[in-house]
Amino acid sequence: MAAFDTTPFPLVEMQAAANAQNEWLALSVRLSCGPGLDQAAALHAVFGAPDLLTAIAPLDCILHLASPAVLTPALLALMPPHRVIFAIDAGALGAEAALKQVLALHDQGYRVLVDGQPADGVKLPPALRAVALDCSAGLPVVRGGKYQVLALFGPHLAHGVHSAARFTDCVEAGFEWLSGEWPLHPAPNVKPHDGTSRKRLLALLGLLARDAESRELEQLLKQDPALSYHLLKLVNSAAFALSTQITSFGQAINLLGRRQLQRWLQLLLYARQQPDGMANPLLPLAALRAAQLECLCKLQGGARDEQDIAFMTGVFSLLDVLFGMSMEDIVGALGLAPAAAEALLLREGRLGEQLSMVEQRLPAPAQLAALSISKQQWWQSQLHAFHWAIQVGRNL
Repeated sequence: MAAFDTTPFPLVEMQAAANAQNEWLALSVRLSCGPGLDQAAALHAVFGAPDLLTAIAPLDCILHLASPAVLTPALLALMPPHRVIFAIDAGALGAEAALKQVLALHDQGYRVLVDGQPADGVKLPPALRAVALDCSAGLPVVRGGKYQVLALFGPHLAHGVHSAARFTDCVEAGFEWLSGEWPLHPAPNVKPHDGTSRKRLLALLGLLARDAESRELEQLLKQDPALSYHLLKLVNSAAFALSTQITSFGQAINLLGRRQLQRWLQLLLYARQQPDGMANPLLPLAALRAAQLECLCKLQGGARDEQDIAFMTGVFSLLDVLFGMSMEDIVGALGLAPAAAEALLLREGRLGEQLSMVEQRLPAPAQLAALSISKQQWWQSQLHAFHWAIQVGRNL
């Protein structure tokens, strides 16, 4: 197991911002400093190395700040204007000094979002018309109709978008970037899979879970045209850079190898074409959870088989949402390893506790300490997971 590092380091909450087609375009970042670490030092720790912006490329980074005062020239030198966007709390802009600093950032080429609504009597200059808005409680009530942002000054960010209905409202209001938990709460009238399709997919998952022969996988794949299409599309994508086109399942299986085939097939379940033609928002989330759990397992000395179980647990943790059925029924049909079943059903055991923290995105320091995970290890697992999820979203 890796040595526990007590060097002060912030916890970082990271959440993707997607467009109306569920494609990730940016990443919202919020820092939680904790004792012994001020905000400036925390920002230096996060942006002082190229890891963050490299890991999330080509996505933009939206940094949420309560005030621009912390942004010294030394810090700004670490934050290229073409990659970093500042979302500044609107409450800070009532102070003349803060407003001048934000306008200076704008003049330096930075994009600035005014996060929230300014206090009564505070009039913002035309340069500060791009907004970020917490929509968890709904859109603001305005006279004369529905709330609408000005398209000319965007892109605008709606955060706290936690339902399909709120997602629709925010898109109609003109927000181009949206972040929140809406993928976990689809509209109640949406049925992701019919009975026959769900039964076939569960059978495939069962084969994957017990490491079945390639021939059995190939036979079942032939019964699912959508899944077959996505598998062949994947192996012929730029991710594999092949000189010869792959046209059969046997070729695909031989190219990927058993371990990678299992992993990609697990994720491909989420890539099936949606009824409305949009990207499935669960796909990058499943990839994110899988990669972070696998990385945490590896960082703590887990064997290869344990890493595979951790990866599978992350992918399978969203099957109840994908299939619209209980996790108890899903686990009962798959015959999973005890550690995976305990994690998925009860969030218990080391793997279950790690899954719970990954779902939270910003675990408490005590939770990390209880599992001997340093803040640096958690950060490393986050960067690895977002890098992997971004690549999965671009290749599937």
